[in-house]
Amino acid sequence: MQNILAIWQREIKSYFVSPIAYVVLTVFLFLSGFFFFSYLSQVIQATMMQAQFGQGSQPIDVPGIVFKSLLQTTSVVLLFIVPMLTMGLFAEEKKRGTIELLLTTPVGHFQAIAGKFLASITFLLILILTNIITVLPLFIHGQPDWQPMFSGYLGVFLYGMTLLAIGLFISTLTENQIVAVILTFGVSLALFVIESFSSSATGVAKSVIDYLSVMSHLEDFVKGVIDTSHIIYYVTFAFVGLFLAYRSLESMRWKS
Repeated sequence: MQNILAIWQREIKSYFVSPIAYVVLTVFLFLSGFFFFSYLSQVIQATMMQAQFGQGSQPIDVPGIVFKSLLQTTSVVLLFIVPMLTMGLFAEEKKRGTIELLLTTPVGHFQAIAGKFLASITFLLILILTNIITVLPLFIHGQPDWQPMFSGYLGVFLYGMTLLAIGLFISTLTENQIVAVILTFGVSLALFVIESFSSSATGVAKSVIDYLSVMSHLEDFVKGVIDTSHIIYYVTFAFVGLFLAYRSLESMRWKS
């Protein structure tokens, strides 16, 4: 456990020593704030127009609409941010030639993967925290239902965790961080848009596509529904990514 914490601490420091962490945090916070106030303005404007034309008999859930729209946009933004968080986890070690030293010490493959993965998850939690800060005005000026927000952020965390596991695995395959970014983004994007092919598929193919889509499992969380089947999907997918990363590191030892 001490080795895992040591690697976690080292990776967290490496994030904030380089400008990557500050650039990612700044861009993410800016985009969160921009889209939040954009969606809020649109909903408020629609509410005022509804009232102006005498169509205000049915109240509009302003916080709910804004929050759902913001989470959907956040899921897209994470497609671009996650590859930057995972690109150097192992690729940089391979480029510097320190990967052999890391894996031949008492640390071991599992502990190295666990420490680096926990560091990336920690940074993901920091991003989610900044997103929570963005929506605080909804609580200051209103009384939104916190339960859908909790389930929504839980879904985004699990979704981000899955993308991180994919990125970590891909980072073990190359020493070029640019290649790692492109491959991670490509695989993540494929899992993101695969749902669009569901309408043209039938039978088993449709079921497989629906299950593989990372977005189809996120939708219920955004709606305020916590389904254990979706949790199992994300945890299983993350486990597969980490297992493949472990096998990838094992293959390096046999090659050497």
